[in-house]
Amino acid sequence: MPGDYPPCAGQAVSGGHNDMVTTGSAARGGSLLWRAGARVVNLLASSALAGPLLGLSAHAGPAAASHAAAPKAGLSVSTVEVMQLAMFVGVMGAALVSAIFLIRERARTSAQNGELRARLADVNAALQRSEALLNLRDQRVVVWASENKKPELVGTLPVESGAPEDRAAFLAFGRWLMPRSAAALENAVAGLREKAKPFDLVIESQAGAPLEVHGRKSAAHVLVRFVSLSEAQRSEARLRIENQRLAADYDTMLGLFNALSMPAWLRSADGRLKWVNRAYARAVEAENAEAAVRDAKEFLGGQARDAIAAQHKSHPVFEQALSTVIEGDRRMFAVTDFAGADGSAGLACDTSAIETIRSEYERTVRSHADTLDQLNTAVAIFDTDEKLRFFNQAFQKLWGLDSGFLHSAPDNALLLDRLRSEGKIAEQPEWRRWKESLLGAYRAVESQEHWWHLPDGKTIRVVANPQPKGGVTWVFENLTEKMDLESRYQTAVRVQGETLDNLAEGVAVFGPDGRLRLSNPAFAALWGLDADAAKPNVHVSTIRDLCDRRAADSPWRGFVAAVTGFDDERRDRHGQTELNNGTVLRYAMIPLPNGQVMMTFVDVTDSVNVERALKDKNEALEKSDQLKNEFVQHVSYELRSPLTNIIGFTELLSLPSTGPLNQKQSEYVEHVSSSSSVLLTIVNDILDLATVDAGIMELDISEVHVDRTIAAAAELVADRLEEHAIRLKIDAATAPKTFHGDEIRIRQILYNLLSNAANYAPEASTITLACRSLAEGVEFSVHDDGPGMPPDLLDSVFRRFEPRTNGGRRRGPGLGLSIVKSFVELHGGSVRIETGKDIGTTVICAFPDTPSGIRAAAE
Repeated sequence: MPGDYPPCAGQAVSGGHNDMVTTGSAARGGSLLWRAGARVVNLLASSALAGPLLGLSAHAGPAAASHAAAPKAGLSVSTVEVMQLAMFVGVMGAALVSAIFLIRERARTSAQNGELRARLADVNAALQRSEALLNLRDQRVVVWASENKKPELVGTLPVESGAPEDRAAFLAFGRWLMPRSAAALENAVAGLREKAKPFDLVIESQAGAPLEVHGRKSAAHVLVRFVSLSEAQRSEARLRIENQRLAADYDTMLGLFNALSMPAWLRSADGRLKWVNRAYARAVEAENAEAAVRDAKEFLGGQARDAIAAQHKSHPVFEQALSTVIEGDRRMFAVTDFAGADGSAGLACDTSAIETIRSEYERTVRSHADTLDQLNTAVAIFDTDEKLRFFNQAFQKLWGLDSGFLHSAPDNALLLDRLRSEGKIAEQPEWRRWKESLLGAYRAVESQEHWWHLPDGKTIRVVANPQPKGGVTWVFENLTEKMDLESRYQTAVRVQGETLDNLAEGVAVFGPDGRLRLSNPAFAALWGLDADAAKPNVHVSTIRDLCDRRAADSPWRGFVAAVTGFDDERRDRHGQTELNNGTVLRYAMIPLPNGQVMMTFVDVTDSVNVERALKDKNEALEKSDQLKNEFVQHVSYELRSPLTNIIGFTELLSLPSTGPLNQKQSEYVEHVSSSSSVLLTIVNDILDLATVDAGIMELDISEVHVDRTIAAAAELVADRLEEHAIRLKIDAATAPKTFHGDEIRIRQILYNLLSNAANYAPEASTITLACRSLAEGVEFSVHDDGPGMPPDLLDSVFRRFEPRTNGGRRRGPGLGLSIVKSFVELHGGSVRIETGKDIGTTVICAFPDTPSGIRAAAE
């Protein structure tokens, strides 16, 4: 039936879709189609439409025609069959048309495939030729297919080129190319990839081999080709590289010379300027360098140029300091000029500032040397060769070395050995190692410090300070006295601290900020403060608040003002305050340096109480003394008047005109007269002492004649001396003729001294009255050969009303020496006694040239 073989028909149709099959496949598809056509003919032959259909399909082939030639007649065909047959015929027709088209297309495709295979073979051959060319060992290509892909390397370069085989190492151009070539290649590759800018370069590897590099960019690839050159090409490339290098160096040097502030120039063989830099143009005041060359403006004078030319005849290099005028000022330049085969080049460096700095440096060095010579610290400077280059006087004095040795520039090691041999530094257990350690300062960077304890007991601090340019500066500081002072200071501080803590006197020191710096326990105890209240850093206002409660009239307000105030003049303050508990404190506020203030407090309660009692007693004594003086004056006056009358009447009775007296009456009258005179003398002495004590005695200062005063005093005691056969010797050879004083009081002084001497002088002895001139006045002395006074009597000899016989002939009232002392001191003089056993007694009175006036005599 027509539907028995649909798969086969489908296979036949689909067999023509593959246009890339070979010729053998097309033949196999044709046989299948032929077999399908035969089966269709057999089917049509069994139907009534076999004839027409056979006619239509006669072109299918000889096999179909043979089958159609034998149709069977007499077959009946239904409508359904006809429809099926029609449909089948249509399908088959379409299949036949398609088969025919496919067959023709397959034939054309086969022809194209053959052509493509031929072309592919040609391309493969060309590729093999290209790879063979690229893989030559004289070139290498770097290919970038796209921006994101890694580059591919094709080919190799010779080993002598210095190019590495490794891909990563080859692409790191800076590792195997010269720096200049690597930089140029990097810039060229970047321009090629980013801007499609082709390039051709000649580069040099670090091995010295030149290479040509060509860079090109196509639509899809970036190619960089490295080509190894032949020997001729290498020579040419090396020359090209050298030319590039020289050109770059030339430009660099010209740029450097133009940047310099030193004039530079190039001259041709005939001496004319070829090129100058900008500094040269400025120096010759040209508009620019080209104008200076065009106008041939010379920097140096003709004489200097002639000297340079003369030097070049014998030596190509000229180096000398020359002067020239720049902007109206003459300056010094260090000129260096080199003459070559085709010309010369010169450079001038302005050394005016250098010379100024050099002279200033030399002056500074001399000044520093003079300053170091004035220091008490020993300083020695050694250079990089460890030679002594400088030492001050303190260094020579410290070590006691002779000047010739030091000025011979000894090295440091020799100096140490010299000090060791002379026993001026302590002996070390390992001398060599110690010396090497010390000399390690020349290789050190930081300063080193050492302590030397010398055999003579000195302690030296040695500082080795390395110099920036080499060498070492040694500083020897004698700290013996400093350490001794520090030790003493620390001891004194500890002693003072202990003393301060154990003082009964309260002490407090406040700083300029008003805070307590120091206090002792007595301060807190006197004011009744807690230990925390008197701690350091407590403010004075806090202490004031606590102390104000303990005193009704507290002085702390004034303390606070003085501690925290800004007075221009800081003065001491003293005062006294009484606390509520009856304690009386005497305080003193003393300003200290640095704005500090010290306060001291003393408990004077007992003293105040005693003082008050003494004041009361003193007032009572003053009143009693006043009563005594008044009584003495009154009684003395009252006694003087009757005594004067008695003396007067006694003298009247002794006169012959009054009437004769028997011998006994005359003796009685004489005794009455002498006793009255003695009593009058005592009364007058008491009145004089009372006047002196009252401070109302005034001296009648006038010119006193020495000889006349001595004679008057001697006349007053002549009778007493004659009575005991005592001789008076007067020694006034060196006495002045006159001096200023109260003549009456001086005569009274001499009379009392002579009377006292006559009382103690032995019978028939000699009393010496001497007077001599002193540098500051006059001195009287009275000497007797009496028994002298024991030392225990010297303190009371001038006391009043204390008579002592001590070998004297009679006992007096004890006022003679008291009056002498009072009158001498009124003149501003002094009294002293020289006495001893078997040497007698000498009373010496010294008077100034000009009395100091009236003053109270010491009792």
